[in-house]
Amino acid sequence: MRLTTKSRYGLRALFDIAYNCGTAPAQIQDISRRQDISPRYLEQIFQNLKRAGILKSKRGPQGGYFLARSPDKITILEILNATEQDVLLVECAGATEKKSKRTGECAQEGSCVTQTVWEEASALLGELFSGITLQTLCERGQAMGVKREDEHRFMYYI
Repeated sequence: MRLTTKSRYGLRALFDIAYNCGTAPAQIQDISRRQDISPRYLEQIFQNLKRAGILKSKRGPQGGYFLARSPDKITILEILNATEQDVLLVECAGATEKKSKRTGECAQEGSCVTQTVWEEASALLGELFSGITLQTLCERGQAMGVKREDEHRFMYYI
């Protein structure tokens, strides 16, 4: 399986929001700086995540992006499904409901023994990814000693 940068960057960005901002909106420039990802590319990725109901945004001076649900309710599988078309090892290895999304039919359909291996492996990966949440990643980040950015944005009142 080879995931695109959309998935990898999307997961890193969502981890960043969960880890550094909690419920406060995060600005794209801050996420971009901390994760070393182009702000324009993040905007594109965030559109898919918003459509999937994982991310929300708020306009204005106190605006930014924030998680639509708590980090313990958002799985890696959801994020990958929002950023990738399919999370399969090979194109021909899809569950029955996924087969309709495949781009072409396999000439060996129904007689390929290896197809069952790829389907099993894809199912195991799906189980793994659905068992890991953003909260899990935050706990792992904390255990690894990943620094948090305490100061989100400065607020000045006159």
